[in-house]
Amino acid sequence: MGDNKMINIYDIAKMSGVSIATVSRVVNNNPKVSEKTKAKVMEAIEKSGYTPNVFAQGLGLKSMRTIGILVPSIADLYMSRAVAYIEDNLHDAGYDCILHCSGYTAAEKETHIQLLLNKKIDAIILVGSTYAGSDDETHNTDYIRRAAKDVPVFIINGLVDGDNIYCTASNDYQASYDVTTALIENGCNKILFLTDSRSYSANQKKEGYKQALSNAGLKSEDKMMIYTENSIPVVKNLLNNLKDIEFDSVFATDDAMAVGAIKYALLKGLNVPEDISIVGYNNSTLCICSEPELSSVDNKIEKVCKDTCSRLIDILKGEENVPNQSVVACSLVKRATTDF
Repeated sequence: MGDNKMINIYDIAKMSGVSIATVSRVVNNNPKVSEKTKAKVMEAIEKSGYTPNVFAQGLGLKSMRTIGILVPSIADLYMSRAVAYIEDNLHDAGYDCILHCSGYTAAEKETHIQLLLNKKIDAIILVGSTYAGSDDETHNTDYIRRAAKDVPVFIINGLVDGDNIYCTASNDYQASYDVTTALIENGCNKILFLTDSRSYSANQKKEGYKQALSNAGLKSEDKMMIYTENSIPVVKNLLNNLKDIEFDSVFATDDAMAVGAIKYALLKGLNVPEDISIVGYNNSTLCICSEPELSSVDNKIEKVCKDTCSRLIDILKGEENVPNQSVVACSLVKRATTDF
C-alpha cells in the first residue's frame, strides 16, 4: 500500500470499516471482539504492511510498553511533582517511561513530540497547559492532533478537542473564582492578581478572578493583573517598586510568587493577614516553608495524574467508552495568610 510510514490507526479503522477503539481491542486480543471483526482488522493490517508499536501485541510481537512524557521544564515544581506521580502509576502497571523537556516554543514542542514518536512509544502524556495553547504563541494545537493519528495523546491540565486525545484538567476557573470571592467577602476590594504564564490554565484562573470581581460589582483593571517571573525575589522587588497601585491582598497563580508577596509584606512591616491577605496556587511544599504558612489552592495534581494514567491504561487495553475529558475540582487549603 505504498509508503507504510503514512499508514496509521485511522487508516486501519477505515480500511476494515470499524472504529479506532475496535482496532485497539483487536490488537490487544480483547475477547469482546468477534472473530469476524478481528479477521477484517487483521486483514487490513496485513495488507497495509504497517507494524507500528500500537499494533505490536496483535501481530505477535513484543510491545515496548513505554509511554512518552513531555514537559516544558522539569525544573518547575508542578511539572516535577506531576512526573513523579505519573511514573509511579505507570511503573505499577508495568510500563516504562521516556521523559523529554521541550521548552515553551511551538517549534520545540513539535520537535520533541516527533522525537518521542520515533521511539515507537505506546502513548504520549503532555504535562502542562502550555501544550493546550497560549496567548503569546502563534501556533495552534494541530500538532497534537497530528501526533494523535499515531498514538493516543493525553494532556494534563489543558483541554484540546480531537480524536484519540484525552485530557484531564483541574477546574482552575472555579478555584480562582472561589478564592477571589472569598477575599472580597472578607473585605478585600483591591486584589492584586499575579501570574507567570499566558497558558490555557493561567487564562482560566484570570477569567475566574475577573468574573468574581464583576459579580461583586468591582471593576477588573489591567494594572491589577500583573505578568511577572515566577521567582520569590523578583516578586518581592516588583511589589516593593510598584507605583500608583494600591492593594490589600494578593492572589498568585503559583506558590513561589505568593511567597514573594509574603517577603514583601515582611519588608514593609505589614501584618499578614491583618494588613494584607495572600493566597498561592498548587499547594506545594513552599506553603509550609514560608512564615507565616501560606494559604494555597490544591489543584489535586496527584488525582489528575492518577486519572490520566488510569484512562491511558484502559485505552491501551482496548476498553470502550473511555471519556475524552475529565475535570477535577480544586480546593483551598487555608493556612495563616488568610483569615476567612
